[in-house]
Amino acid sequence: MPITRATFVRTSAILLIAGLLALLAIVGTTIWLVERTQGYFDEVLEARQIRAATVNLRTGLQDAETGQRGYLLTLEENYLAPYDAAVSDILPNYERLAQALASNPAAQEPMRRLREGLVIKIGEMAETIQLARDGRRDAALAIVQTDRGKRIMDESRAFFDQTIEAADERVTAGGAAQRSSSKALEWVSILGGLAIVVVGGGSVWTALAYTRELVEARTEVDTLNLGLEERVKERTQDLVRANEEVQRFAYIVTHDLRAPLVNIMGFTAELDETMKSIQSYVLADGDTLSEQEIQEARTAASEDLPEAIGFIRSSTRKMDGLINAILKISRDGRRPLKPETIDLKALLEANLATVQHQIAEADGTATLDVKVPTLVTDRMSLEQILGNLIDNAVKYRANRPLEINVTARRAPAGQVLIDVSDNGRGIAAKDHERVFDLFRRSGQQDKPGEGIGLAHVRTLVRGLGGDISLSSEHGVGTTFSILLPIDVRTVTRSKET
Repeated sequence: MPITRATFVRTSAILLIAGLLALLAIVGTTIWLVERTQGYFDEVLEARQIRAATVNLRTGLQDAETGQRGYLLTLEENYLAPYDAAVSDILPNYERLAQALASNPAAQEPMRRLREGLVIKIGEMAETIQLARDGRRDAALAIVQTDRGKRIMDESRAFFDQTIEAADERVTAGGAAQRSSSKALEWVSILGGLAIVVVGGGSVWTALAYTRELVEARTEVDTLNLGLEERVKERTQDLVRANEEVQRFAYIVTHDLRAPLVNIMGFTAELDETMKSIQSYVLADGDTLSEQEIQEARTAASEDLPEAIGFIRSSTRKMDGLINAILKISRDGRRPLKPETIDLKALLEANLATVQHQIAEADGTATLDVKVPTLVTDRMSLEQILGNLIDNAVKYRANRPLEINVTARRAPAGQVLIDVSDNGRGIAAKDHERVFDLFRRSGQQDKPGEGIGLAHVRTLVRGLGGDISLSSEHGVGTTFSILLPIDVRTVTRSKET
């Protein structure tokens, strides 16, 4: 059945809306799960703080009592050093515990009684030590033998044990809840990734089918009677304009979103492989597993699964950011820069990590040398710039192990120079400037693309107040050099004035 323009627009709109709804569902669910996990984490952290404060207070009180009894028994002054240190920390440790339990109404009355007991105990220990110093050790021992201090210590220990036990229970419950949230997040990522793959595949299929019919229509126009030349010209112009619209649409859908989508697909496949080890462990049904199988299952659960989920979440966030940016551009005509302090090394590591599985497939390596800790610029623009260049390095690799090297260092006049080098196909000298022109490409055209990426990169770089150049030798490799201001706000201020 032929795909009309209206059908194409309607289908594309439906797919785009479906993709946006899927992304919104993924992002919304992810945010909810992250907030829930954060709540559990905060509860565990609070419980650990309560436990630590309780243990410190109990230890200090025991150390003080030990120093007191040692001195009363031996009258050796060296027992008073740990006593003095412990006594000075008892009330501060109590205050820390009281602050940690401030949100628990049920603990206020026991805490009040505990403070009264501590004050009495500290006073008793100080009194007995002073009596012993004055040569009245019998009187000091008589006070100790009243067992008043022992009762206070027993009550305190009971309170400490209850508080520590309650904190341990909260930590255990919080850990279980966090694991449940992580499992839910895993399924959200997998199902969301599948939904995005379906929507992206439908969009590409629609665009290709529509383009194929346009080409067929153009061929039909070319065979028309010479007397219909004027009509052919008009039809051809309409087809060219429609084809350009399709190409722009296909670029927006596939070029910027392709890299994170490929990563989601790759790591979803990796999750599937990882689950095999876990399933063999969980579904053993009493069969004896080898040590290697057990170790593989544990490694999959503790390392492979969290790593893959992290990369899927990172790619999903990147896709969400790109789509939001596209909507913002279409609505406002131009996305305003949002300067923020960026850890350049962390950003580059994240970009390289998203293509690490593709580098590994090419038996390649990626090195990073960053001598600029931070810079202030627009994160979205910088991520797209570096993402495009790194993707190109992987895409246009030569028939040898891939090598990617990214360096960053300071340049004169408050600027930073970022070099992205590879040992790929290289670019002929005559095309060094031409590759930055819109719809212009260099070398053998055996890779998909319309020559938009580098033009888009140069526009983004110039929008940040910088410039981009390249040095390349055909068959050897290419280095793209990006010169950016360390603080983009200095550029925007100068433009405003």
